[in-house]
Order: sequence, then C-alpha cells, then structure tokens
Amino acid sequence: MTQTCKTVTVAGGGLAGSEAAWQLAERGVRVRLCEMRPLKMTPAHETPMLGELVCSNSLGGEKLTTPAGILKAELKRMDSLIMRCAEASRVPAGNALAVDREVFARLIDDSIASHPNIELVREELTEIPEEPAIIATGPLTSASMAQSLAALTGEDFLYFYDAVAPIVDVSTVDMSKAFRANRYGMEGDYINCPMNEEEYNLFWNELVNAETAPRHDFEEEQMRHFDGCLPVEVIAKRGEKTLLFGPLRPVGFEAFNDGKEPCAVVQLRQDNGEGSLFNIVGFQTNLKWGEQERVFRLIPALREAEFVRKGVMHRNLFVCAPKVLDPYLRFNGREALFIAGQASGVEGYMESTAMGLAAALFAYLQVSGLPMADFPLETAVGSLLNYLRGALPESFQPMNVNLGIFPRLPGKKIRRRTERCEAYAARSLEALEKFIGENKILFPNKQL
Repeated sequence: MTQTCKTVTVAGGGLAGSEAAWQLAERGVRVRLCEMRPLKMTPAHETPMLGELVCSNSLGGEKLTTPAGILKAELKRMDSLIMRCAEASRVPAGNALAVDREVFARLIDDSIASHPNIELVREELTEIPEEPAIIATGPLTSASMAQSLAALTGEDFLYFYDAVAPIVDVSTVDMSKAFRANRYGMEGDYINCPMNEEEYNLFWNELVNAETAPRHDFEEEQMRHFDGCLPVEVIAKRGEKTLLFGPLRPVGFEAFNDGKEPCAVVQLRQDNGEGSLFNIVGFQTNLKWGEQERVFRLIPALREAEFVRKGVMHRNLFVCAPKVLDPYLRFNGREALFIAGQASGVEGYMESTAMGLAAALFAYLQVSGLPMADFPLETAVGSLLNYLRGALPESFQPMNVNLGIFPRLPGKKIRRRTERCEAYAARSLEALEKFIGENKILFPNKQL
C-alpha cells in the first residue's frame, strides 16, 4: 500500500462523508472528518449521529433483479462501511433492505469514532477547506458553505425539495381495517391499508385542498421538484387517479379482498428493529402538521393512529455536475478538491454512498501521486459517474441508479425485466472483478 503523509479533510458526516472517511482511513490515509451537528442542526436531522437517515428507512431493493440490488452488490464487493452497518441493523421489508434508523446510525458513528486514522471534529466548516478535501455536506448544506461552493463553481445551484414521510405507532393502527402482505403474496412484511372508491375520493379531495407549510419567497422561485421524491400532495394534484398508479396502487392484493382489487392501498413499512414504528410509504409531504393528521386519518386503518413523527419538507441542493466537475468528482481546475454524495448530482441513499466511496478512491490515488482509475461503464458506480459527466447541463437532474444509464446489453433484447437485470448484474460484477484485479493498489486486501 502506498503511504502518504497528507491528511484529507472530509466535510460532512452523512452517508457519503462517512463512507469516504472510512475508505480513506482503511487505506492508511489520515482523515479529518468535520460534522457540524450537534453544534448546528439541519431542518431535518434529529440527532448528532453520523449517517442519520432523514427520509425513508429503506435503502431499496437488494436482489440482483433490480438496479438498486446491483449497486448494493458492488458496494459490498468493495467493502462499503454503509452496507456493512445496514446489514447489521436490518429490519423486515420484503425484498428491500430497510434498517432500524437508530441502530444503523450508531453503528456508523461508532465505527468512525473508533478508527485510529480518523479525527472526528464537531464543527461547522463555513469555507472550502484546504486541499486535499472531499465536500460531502449533502443536500442540507449550510448557507455559509453553500455560498462558498457557489463562489467556487461560478454557477448557480439547482434546487429541488425532498420530504420526510410520517411515522406512526403500529399499536394504534386498526388492523381490522388492514392486513399484512407483500404484493402478489399471501404473507409479507408490509401493513396494507385499503380504501374503497368512496373513501379514496374523500381522501384525495381533502389531500389536494389541504394547507401546506409556507416557504420563503426565494425558495419558491428556485423550487424544483425531483420526480423521484415528490410530496404526496403534489402527485395527487396531477390528477384524481395519479396516486392509484403511484404509492397507492392497488395491484397484487386480490386474495385479501374477496378476489377483488381495492380501489387504493396505502402501505406501511417497518421503521425500527422492535417493529413498533412504521412509516407511510410514499407519503413524503409538505402539509402542515395539523393537516397531516386530519387528512391521513381519513385512511380507515389510520383513523386512530398516533403520529410519532410528522412529515417535513426540506431543501436539497446539488451542483450541475456536467458543468462543474471532472470525470473524477473533482471541481474543474482543482487538483485535489472532490465532491461526494447527493450534492454531486445523484439521488438516493446508496447512490450517495457510492459517490462517497468513489471520491475516496480518487482522493487516495491523488494524494498517493498515482494516476486516476476509471470505473468500468458496465458497473452501476461507473454508470452513475458517466451520467454525471455526460448529462445535458441545461436539463440536468439528480439521478438514481437504473438500467437506462447502463450501456445496453449486446444482442437481442431480453423482455423480462428480472432476467434483463440479472444479465446486467452478471456483466457488472464481472467488470468490477476485473477492475479490482487491475487496480490492486486500490484494493490491497482483496482476494480474487
């Protein structure tokens, strides 16, 4: 392993920052990880713990029949700290990897704090740190750091808004009006709350007319909703039936309704290890807190539900990656200043983690005086990096991992999505194994 006497500063202790710090430290690099919480809290965080999840507790699908599963398999192969902590804190969620929020964050926090190569500093960085550094302050970057980043890039930030779904006490859910099942199965991990047509119409009407929380004028002007995480009331306003093709889609539950599909189904997903808390799937919202209880209790199974955490809306920001970043997540013209996580222009927990891992590997090569290495385009990580550098700047939006950003498979198109994903996965993992073998300096402890 190449040794370096340089210390890398990592700004931000979220998923990307924690992953980046860990990967560098594991390679013998000294890291100074700066996190402003608890000295300065964000509008969405509730604890000082590193890696706290502020939206859903689900990290997405984990089977190789989904793009999200392909990304997770790659991260596991590269010894991701976040994946390790997620698997150690998982809760039942069907085919998805969901975690107990508190256990998950504590595992990350303890891992970082106890690493001999990491100095954890609880302070707010208001300016760009000296290089080498990785900026991983996330979508809730403080105003002062945002101003510094704006001055650095010479470009305006693009804004979108993310929302946190409410969480309910499961003991207060009326199970006589709900049932446990996954879609297309007799048993499952989700609690499903059906509505008939009359109940749904009343719910929809009240939802689209409910009062939302106010925003500042400057936020309103710059607001851009990202379609991957729209507030439920915004989806509803696109049409009376829109929710029925989205989070309230009723398909897959005929066996629980005398062979008939309900008009709508609201799903609840386990949120903690004890199974006492469940979040309302797809119900990210900007409704006022009183309105949330009034409207969401129109769902029959939730009429007496206790909302232990209300939904909140918070600002997310990201750079226009194809204009301000090079292929290695460095700011244009800067030798050793990297960006990672959602602020780099990806969307999603694991995508942010992946950019933290990639930024760490690039930073390691830079401080070691070694040439940069290119992730294979066939991998999920490589496809995300390729999207960031190749997207059209004028229409740039944060991107989740999906088959559309992978290079197409050669030959005849495979019609079944699951089989197609499996083919992409096989190619991806083969390309990753080759990449690891060709870059042993990056993966000195890997056995092929």
